[in-house]
Amino acid sequence: MDEVEVSTVVYVPPEEIYDFLLDFPGYARYSEYLDHVEQDGDGTPGTTYDLVFSWWKLSYTARSEVTDVSPPTEIDWRLVKDIDAQGHWRVEPDPDDAPADVDTASRVRLRITFDPDSASSNAVDLPRLVSMDWVIEKVKPLIRKEATRIVERVVKDLEGRERDVDLRIHTGPDSV
Repeated sequence: MDEVEVSTVVYVPPEEIYDFLLDFPGYARYSEYLDHVEQDGDGTPGTTYDLVFSWWKLSYTARSEVTDVSPPTEIDWRLVKDIDAQGHWRVEPDPDDAPADVDTASRVRLRITFDPDSASSNAVDLPRLVSMDWVIEKVKPLIRKEATRIVERVVKDLEGRERDVDLRIHTGPDSV
């Protein structure tokens, strides 16, 4: 299994962040490539989300399912089609990272574990003469750029002001 973890500090209490994370369909307004999210359920375990992505000439719908929640600190999920993947959102108080003019700080983490060998070859309908390896190499640099853009927009909405964010991306078994 491969792992990736993305984290940042937000200057609001964990409860506000948790409530924001439960509004999964709202994520589409932050992403250039996530067209929309369809939700079936109320955010509790068993809720499914269809995430409709598009880039270049490609489109893909990922389906995830909430597997467990522990308000206000954790939302566990898994993908239910095309690839063996699961992960969680974790929100933890982080007073050490709060600047002097801020009352509270929380670290938000998105951790994903996945088996790249489990990916369905039929998941994406590629144009003729386009290989999946080519697509992956083109998408890799977009992922960090898109993640940074999304986190900056989310932080702005949560905190009510724009600022540079420190987005930490970790890969491999030491990403916890």
